[in-house]
Amino acid sequence: MLPLRTILHPTDFSEQSDYAFWMACLLAQDYETRLIALHVTEPTVICGEFGPYVRESETDREELNRRLRQLQASDPKVFVEHYLREGDPVEEILRAAEQTRCDLIVMGSHGRTGLNRLLMGSVAEQVMRWAPCPVLVVKSPPPVPSPAPTEQTPESAIA
Repeated sequence: MLPLRTILHPTDFSEQSDYAFWMACLLAQDYETRLIALHVTEPTVICGEFGPYVRESETDREELNRRLRQLQASDPKVFVEHYLREGDPVEEILRAAEQTRCDLIVMGSHGRTGLNRLLMGSVAEQVMRWAPCPVLVVKSPPPVPSPAPTEQTPESAIA
């Protein structure tokens, strides 16, 4: 059995991240571990009159903190710590994994392929490649198909 003491869950607040958080909570519950939710925001660079500068907004940071703190486990025995960082997502996730000595990273994947993946890169793929611990990349479950319409017989259509 894999010894788990700390699970790190990087989130971008997407549907995929929500599903990965649910999985991380289940693992934290089963293994009775510490669970850390991490959101990394990239700095906003604005080109101004005197060159580029980084715009920092306390309002944006407060809103992100609020959204991050909404991530709570449904089991009251699972305590979630919340970290908000700024920088390159891959670098900050890897740094947090090292600093917290996490035993597992559980994160969602957008499942991009082809040109979109080439242009956008894959945070999950880079984290998997360089992480100091195992990484569980969770894809969202496929949508549940709606039931097929039943055929009506002429008798049932009249009734």
